[in-house]
Amino acid sequence: MSISEASNTYQVVMPRLGLTMREGKIIEWYKQDGDQVEKGEPLFSIENEKASLDIESPASGTLKIQVPIDTVVPILSPVAVLFGTGFSGSHHGAAETIDPVIQKSQTQVVPKATAEKTMLPTAVCASPKARNAAKRAGIDLAGLTGTGIRGMIVLSDVNQKIQNQPVVKATPLAKLRAAEIGLDLRGVKGTGLRGMVRREDVNRMSAAEPTEQSDGIAKPLSELRSIISNRLSQSWVERPQVTLVTEADATLFVQARQQLNIELGKKNIKLSFNALFIKVAAQTLAEHPFMNVSLIPEGLYQHPQINVGLAVDTERGLMVPVVREANLKSMEIIQNDLDGLVSRTLQGNNKMEEISGGTFTITNLGAYEIDAFTPIINPPECAILGIGRIHQKPIGLDGQIVLRSMVTLSLSFDHRLVDGAPAAKFLQRIKQYVEQPFLWSLWKE
Repeated sequence: MSISEASNTYQVVMPRLGLTMREGKIIEWYKQDGDQVEKGEPLFSIENEKASLDIESPASGTLKIQVPIDTVVPILSPVAVLFGTGFSGSHHGAAETIDPVIQKSQTQVVPKATAEKTMLPTAVCASPKARNAAKRAGIDLAGLTGTGIRGMIVLSDVNQKIQNQPVVKATPLAKLRAAEIGLDLRGVKGTGLRGMVRREDVNRMSAAEPTEQSDGIAKPLSELRSIISNRLSQSWVERPQVTLVTEADATLFVQARQQLNIELGKKNIKLSFNALFIKVAAQTLAEHPFMNVSLIPEGLYQHPQINVGLAVDTERGLMVPVVREANLKSMEIIQNDLDGLVSRTLQGNNKMEEISGGTFTITNLGAYEIDAFTPIINPPECAILGIGRIHQKPIGLDGQIVLRSMVTLSLSFDHRLVDGAPAAKFLQRIKQYVEQPFLWSLWKE
């Protein structure tokens, strides 16, 4: 039965998760053909330029998969059909939820014959936390029995498997060497006392592995690492990026944070420098909206909201959770939002909307004792602000040499969208807010 012949069918499409997203890769189906699917439960997982994300079912019904796993399809392309009741609206409802800016995007449909001829592998139903834990531990979910609802594999099932795995006896030097080269000790035969794995055993196994270089082992990039690599290369090649650098006296900025934390400490809240910089950037963007734009196929797009992302280093790669409408929020609310966002980012439990929709990004390398650097723009945004360490250094002030807390600010911007002078004014305003915190009293929450 085709879609056009059915009055109670729902076409599921590849969602668009950002202005630059043009395609997505299906990496797992959580249901099989013929399964009953409930609205809101995880239906499939995709990999795009930002992360691997679980996509919830937009409706209830019986599933017919149209696109197999490990297949890359353009956004808005059909990937499955849901037959049955439980819908609101027509079978095109999934496409109708897409941002109106995207409606003009060209859609390519995967040929039906191709999808039908491809054998679909058995899907493993597991919660996102269980899936992440299994990846970290190198456990194949297909070998586990789920104890969750409808046999879903949950985190406790993975933890139980980890506890039941045999412990490999190895010397400390063998463990260190195995960690250096990424070798699983469970596959190494030990020649030491009672079968203990020694460093020589690890080196022998390493020498048996094919390598392109005699002093190392070549490892394939992970899916996310490959996507990050491609996206950053694309950003660098396609955008005439210019970086402006200035140094700000952050002495009063540091003092203002200390004073605010004395008061907020009564609520068990501690403001971070990142929360302050997010608020400063958001307010400056509100005053200079020409920096809050993106270049999309339809032209120059002025974002109606100011959503500031913060670059976070995770085990999976660089992620950018987003504080939405940061210009309308107090520093206290921004800090509360940031605490939850960063925690979920490090655990790999972000929701879709938490890592998409950013209009400006901040990246802070101060914790690594970096003074200045050239941050790469996070497409399709117009600019990114790099923040160096805040440290005391001698400077000239009122004819004297004094110690002041200084910070270097680096603004990279897309020269196609903004000229040098306006971008310089934007950075200058950020510097003013850092050096003169009393100006914060002029902000309207």
